[in-house]
Amino acid sequence: MKADVVLLPGDGIGPEIIAQARRVMEAVAKRFGHEFGFSEHLLGGCAIDRTGVAMPDETLQACLAADAVLLGAVGGPKWDDPTAAVRPEQGLLGLRKGLGLFANLRPVSVHPSLKAASPIKEDRLEGVDILVVRELTGGLYFGRPQMREEIAGGVRAVDTLEYTDAEIRRVVRLAFELATGRRRHVTSVDKANVLESSRLWRQVAQEVSLDFPDVTIEHQLVDAAAMRLVTNPSAFDVMVTENLFGDILTDEASVLSGSLGMLPSASLGAGGPGLYEPIHGSAPDIAGKGIANPLGMIASTALLLRYSLGLRTEAEAIESAVHAAVADGARTADLGIFRPT
Repeated sequence: MKADVVLLPGDGIGPEIIAQARRVMEAVAKRFGHEFGFSEHLLGGCAIDRTGVAMPDETLQACLAADAVLLGAVGGPKWDDPTAAVRPEQGLLGLRKGLGLFANLRPVSVHPSLKAASPIKEDRLEGVDILVVRELTGGLYFGRPQMREEIAGGVRAVDTLEYTDAEIRRVVRLAFELATGRRRHVTSVDKANVLESSRLWRQVAQEVSLDFPDVTIEHQLVDAAAMRLVTNPSAFDVMVTENLFGDILTDEASVLSGSLGMLPSASLGAGGPGLYEPIHGSAPDIAGKGIANPLGMIASTALLLRYSLGLRTEAEAIESAVHAAVADGARTADLGIFRPT
């Protein structure tokens, strides 16, 4: 197979972990007889420094023409001014929107030898295998109006939370489709006791469930789901939720695995190139020191092979290699000291 992959190293530790992801993909190509082409482009803070914008048009066009995109991380203290007109995160949000990536898949599992790295009691980590499906292009991050204004005696800020039934339906349907290949259980997370958008979410999720009679649906309020993630995480199979809730819950779920550095993600749309990235940030405090955990990035390449290129055997080879490396004691500081099992 021939495939073109765009690399977006970004900021902080992004270039370091992207370099390791490329090495892994080159090894896969050599072993399995594929030909992967790579090109690097700017996104995030580095793009602001070079071009004045967080996502140059050249970057978006290269991504649209590629078979898949690998992203390191964006942002850092240098660009943290909340009043700045241009911020690194605008590049990431714009890329997701530009590629039509409406669903973010975040698998969460626990390696047996890393249970001690998690603050959660080890007995609660048995059997944890969760796939979180997060809606990616709607909700508070994209709703309008979004503004700040002077009012009498102070300042008023507005963010708008909005969803259409079509936006909800497509991501919930994907969650159900994925659940059919797993344990056939979907937990739809909302805040339907308070938010009108969540009441629409719950209604649409229930309607979609009728098309999947062999998949069980469970509705859960986001605060209860957050508690359950740490008290009984093995009860979840596929979770589907809106943008903000998904962002928060998956960071919480990373505690189960022992480190944010372990978790990959895949952002998918309706047929275009997928975007693959670890869920951690740019970690500027350790950038350039050669100590960043590359496993979330490497696991993201496995998702790329599986979802964008249809190379399941190759994806499983990467995942097996990651598992073996961890079992053999490969550790970065975020994972703690190796303890043989």
